[in-house]
Amino acid sequence: MSPRVERDAVDGEETGVAVVTLDRPERHNAIDLKTAAELAAIWREFRFDDSVRAVVLTGAGDKAFCTGLDRSAEVPQPSSPYAVDDPLLTVGPKANDLWKPVVAAVRGMACGGAFYLLGEAEFVIAAEDATFFDPHTTYGMVSAYESVYLALRMPPGEVARLALMGTAERLSARRAYETGLVSEVTAAGDEVAAALRCARTIASFPTAAVQGTVRALWTAREPALAQAFSRAPQLIALGNLPPDRQAELFGARRSGAFRVR
Repeated sequence: MSPRVERDAVDGEETGVAVVTLDRPERHNAIDLKTAAELAAIWREFRFDDSVRAVVLTGAGDKAFCTGLDRSAEVPQPSSPYAVDDPLLTVGPKANDLWKPVVAAVRGMACGGAFYLLGEAEFVIAAEDATFFDPHTTYGMVSAYESVYLALRMPPGEVARLALMGTAERLSARRAYETGLVSEVTAAGDEVAAALRCARTIASFPTAAVQGTVRALWTAREPALAQAFSRAPQLIALGNLPPDRQAELFGARRSGAFRVR
């Protein structure tokens, strides 16, 4: 079942930290429609649970944090060219009005729709073997929401390169740290422990002050997000190739043909 929720404890005492793990390692923790609904439900539940004061978000296994929307998911679309339904728009904590701090712990691949989750985390800790990339353009799709989230964390040129290079390039954890996407790089396997250390500290502080600070930080981002998100559906509708052509490009793409920088 994905996702999995556990309560962190030290010496038998709960710390106020919940650990949410995307648990579909056989699918590189890709998000299907069921997982998307479950994530939204978890964030909404946390809103009313005062015992949860901070959250660590991670992925099961060592291959991937999350690889975005599961390609097997069938998402019905309206006929209007001015509307595109995106099931990942509701997978993040802020989209569900949760203002408790979320620390993301990334190992392995984080790509495409993973940026909906990373974009709504307060900060990201990555293992040294983590890589970040956005495959959209390679397969004839517009990187809209993903690029918007990234543009609020990284220099414009770095976002443009990541988004436009598609599957040809992957951003290393070290380069992600240098460009501001990641706040700390750890040895492989230590990323969750590092995230827990931060989350436990934050959870020990007065909760109203913490949540108020999270909310204050987001007030600086919300106008840009709202404006950009209002245009994203039209850009996607105009720029995306038909699904069958996307599938052809996906099937023809040779795995492993990329560089890490």
